[in-house]
Amino acid sequence: MNNPVCFISHGGGPLPLFDDAAHRELVAVLQQLAGCIGRPSAILIISAHWEAAQPTVTTAVRPGLLYDYYGFPDEAYRVRYPAPGSPALAETVCECLHTADFTPARDAQRGLDHGVFVPLTLMYPAADIPCVQLSLLGDLDPARHIALGRALAALPPSNTLVLGSGFSFHNMRAFMAASPDTQAQNRAFEDWLVQTCSNPALDEATRAQRLAGWAQAPGARFCHPREEHLLPLHVCYGAAGRAAREVLRFRVYGVETSAYLW
Repeated sequence: MNNPVCFISHGGGPLPLFDDAAHRELVAVLQQLAGCIGRPSAILIISAHWEAAQPTVTTAVRPGLLYDYYGFPDEAYRVRYPAPGSPALAETVCECLHTADFTPARDAQRGLDHGVFVPLTLMYPAADIPCVQLSLLGDLDPARHIALGRALAALPPSNTLVLGSGFSFHNMRAFMAASPDTQAQNRAFEDWLVQTCSNPALDEATRAQRLAGWAQAPGARFCHPREEHLLPLHVCYGAAGRAAREVLRFRVYGVETSAYLW
C-alpha cells in the first residue's frame, strides 16, 4: 500500500469538538497525526458507525452529515463539515472490492456520520479534502475485515488517506469507572494490541492470525463487548499489510486508548 493508512480512536460523540477536558489528549493526538500525514489528496474513511450487509460506499458529490448521537446541546447539531465527496474515488474503491470478490454497493444518500466528521474537523478543519466513507460488514467477521483492507491495498498510489475511525477501548459502562479491574483489563488489551500491530519481529501471517483471533486476547471482551469499534483497525491493517510505524497511546476519561499510523 503506497497510500497513508491510519487508525484513530475518535472519542465520545461530538465532545472532542467542544473542549471537553477528558478529550484533550485525543484532540492533540489527532492533530499530531494530521501533521505527520500531511495533506492527502482524498480520504477514504471506515467508521465504526456504519454497518451494512455488503461493503457500501458513499457516492454523493456533496455528502451531508448524519448527527447519529443523542442528548447533546443544540450546538452539537449545528456542526458543519462541508467536505466534497468523490464519486471517482468511490468507483475506484468499488472496483478494488469487486476484484477481491466482494459485492460492493453504492449509496448516494447517506450522510457522513460522527465517526467521520468529528475527527476530520480536528484533523483537517478546512473541510476541503474529498471524503468517501466505506461501511463495515454487518457480520463483524474480523478475518473478512482484514480481507476488505487487503482489497483496498490495490488503490492506486494517489496519496489517498485510508482512515479507520473507531476506538481501541469501547466498553461504555466501564468509561469513567477507574476500578483496578477496569484498569488491569484495559492495560492488558492495549499492551496486546500495540504488540500485535507494531512489533516488526512478527511475520505478517502471525500478525493477521492474532488480529483475526483478537477475542482471545487478554481483556478483549471486556474492552469490546461488541467489536464494531475495533474492526476499522482490521481494515487498516489489511490495507497496510505490515507493522505500524508509529503508535500513540493516550487517555480518554481515564481509560487507555491508542492510534496507529502505517
